[in-house]
Amino acid sequence: MSETALPKDDVQPVLDARVETPDETAPPAAVQRRGNGLAIVALLLGAAGIAVGGWGVWQVRHLQANNQQQLAQVQALNDQAQSLKLNEQRISARLEQLPAVDELEARARLVAQLQGDQQRLNQRLETILGASRKDWRLAEAEHLLRLASLRLSALQDISSAQALVQGADDILREQNDPGSFAAREQVAKTLVALRSTEQPDRTGLFLRLGALRDQVIDLTELAPEYKDRGDSLLGLTADGDGASRWAQWWDQISHYIRIDFNADKNVRPLLAGQSLSQVRLALSLALEQAQWAALNGQAAVYTQALAEARDVLTGNFNPDNPQSKVMLEQVSELSKQRVTVVTPDLTATLSAVQGYLERRNVNAEDSIKPMDKPAAGNAQEATP
Repeated sequence: MSETALPKDDVQPVLDARVETPDETAPPAAVQRRGNGLAIVALLLGAAGIAVGGWGVWQVRHLQANNQQQLAQVQALNDQAQSLKLNEQRISARLEQLPAVDELEARARLVAQLQGDQQRLNQRLETILGASRKDWRLAEAEHLLRLASLRLSALQDISSAQALVQGADDILREQNDPGSFAAREQVAKTLVALRSTEQPDRTGLFLRLGALRDQVIDLTELAPEYKDRGDSLLGLTADGDGASRWAQWWDQISHYIRIDFNADKNVRPLLAGQSLSQVRLALSLALEQAQWAALNGQAAVYTQALAEARDVLTGNFNPDNPQSKVMLEQVSELSKQRVTVVTPDLTATLSAVQGYLERRNVNAEDSIKPMDKPAAGNAQEATP
């Protein structure tokens, strides 16, 4: 066993010697090449290290930017969390202020009850407003009848009274109420009475009397003049040269002296100057008084004024004068005209309408009372 070990020890140095032989015999060029390669490798390793360092710096900066952005997002989230927390606190405070469930249920019941009461009040209001409109119209009808009665009693105006009563009848017809039958019957009777009454033409009488007043100023009583009719007296005065003093004197005196061979007739004085003005004034005043009486329906004053005018005409003017004769005829014709009429009495009609209104108001009050009782019961239930 020992013999085999010894040769192994002897052979190992020989192998070592063989390995060391090439190193000792290597040329210097190979050594330089190995040094250049190492330098290139070192440069490459340096460049790689620089690149790795730059990349690391870029990554660090990128991570810092991301970190800052994340910090800003975190801050925003914190702010939102704070606002949500404040909102939650406010909501919690409001929830704490809300009433309890029992109280909410009680309030809901009160709201439902109030809605029902409001509906009933709306229905009642509509009923009252509808009734009030009809009441206003009926009150208007009553007022129209009062106006018609006033027109008849004060002015005897048949046309206006008829129009007013017709308006009241139209209002009663619009109601379509059987209870208004009695009132409408009285109104119909009044309309028939008014239509059968003739309206005097007071305006026409007033204008005709005014026209006569305008003609008063034209009334003149001229003195009679001598006219040559071929009598012998004119022939006596015409002897000579035709222009004698006697002819001139006779021409002048013929204006003042009148020879009337009909002595049985009344001779009227010749009016002139102040006397004629006074007579015209008296006649004008009488006609003016008749105008006033015609407008106001005063029959006695109207008749008296025309009688005075007729007396002035017959007592101071010659009836043979055409102007005074025509005026006297017109005065006599106007004195026969009527200025007043017997107007119907509207007292019964007005009383019938007033009675209908009173019965309607009583029925309306009776219909409203049953509606008030349920409302009062609901109010008592609502109060704790």
